[in-house]
Amino acid sequence: MTALITGSDGQDGHYLSSLLATKGYRVIGVGHGSPLVNLLDPASVFALLQRDPPQEIYHLAAYHHSAQDKLADDLEIFTGSNAVHVQATAHLLEAMRRHCPKARLFFAGSCHIYGSVTTPRQDESTPFHPEGIYAITKCAGIELCRFYRRKHGLFTAIGILYNHESPLRSLSFVSRKVVEAAVAISRREQTALVLGDLDAEVDWGFAGDYASAMHQILQLDIPDDFVISSGEHHSVREFVDLAFRQLGLDWTQHVRVDPGLLRGLSRSTLFGDSSKLQRLTGWRPATGFAELVRLMVTAELERHGNR
Repeated sequence: MTALITGSDGQDGHYLSSLLATKGYRVIGVGHGSPLVNLLDPASVFALLQRDPPQEIYHLAAYHHSAQDKLADDLEIFTGSNAVHVQATAHLLEAMRRHCPKARLFFAGSCHIYGSVTTPRQDESTPFHPEGIYAITKCAGIELCRFYRRKHGLFTAIGILYNHESPLRSLSFVSRKVVEAAVAISRREQTALVLGDLDAEVDWGFAGDYASAMHQILQLDIPDDFVISSGEHHSVREFVDLAFRQLGLDWTQHVRVDPGLLRGLSRSTLFGDSSKLQRLTGWRPATGFAELVRLMVTAELERHGNR
């Protein structure tokens, strides 16, 4: 079996590549600036899938933009998001239709497509209400996959992924920001951590578990849409407390809140219902919240120690 993974250099791509390797797959990884293929050039994508057609395609590439980044030009964010989530998706789908129509494609969606929600939990029937450019373009990618599934009969499955973390998370995400600061403070390399909202609640899971869900989804007989979530939600305050406590620190002595960092973002709590996925595949998250925080802190300690 050959699998093509876009975004192979991200945390999801790393865990998925490792998982597939243990199952005997040959993995074609397409990361940032890959010399193998330019996802924004349809001819390049067509040539790759014609020359080396995969049985499975995992489109995990994403254009991330942190709410706390200084750069906030909407047009620039849209250009990047649209290129990765819509144009590249269209190129992969059309190449698949032309050159490997029996292949199976997984598209990595995002819980942010739901926006401000009124339901306590979201499932596959919850209406989309995207409030940001990232979410808008993810919605467009999802609809493209549904279109090719409906019109051309392609096996295009969609995962609506809730927040999933790992030691490989970039520092632009709050989870990694917390553990990086906690370890730096424990080593007296930093004195304080500033966060935007300690009361925000997040549906946090482990990226390795979610990679397993992606693979299981492509083994089903019928392509469909699936929420991938932990089934729990915890506040940022809980995450901070666990991370600092693991290092023998009292977080209240080091953490302060600056609401200005939020820049008017929604406080809506996104909490996923993955019962459909669990019912059809038997998938369950294997890593709990406390274990996830422990893994991230331990890895951060090792990183600091190796500097």
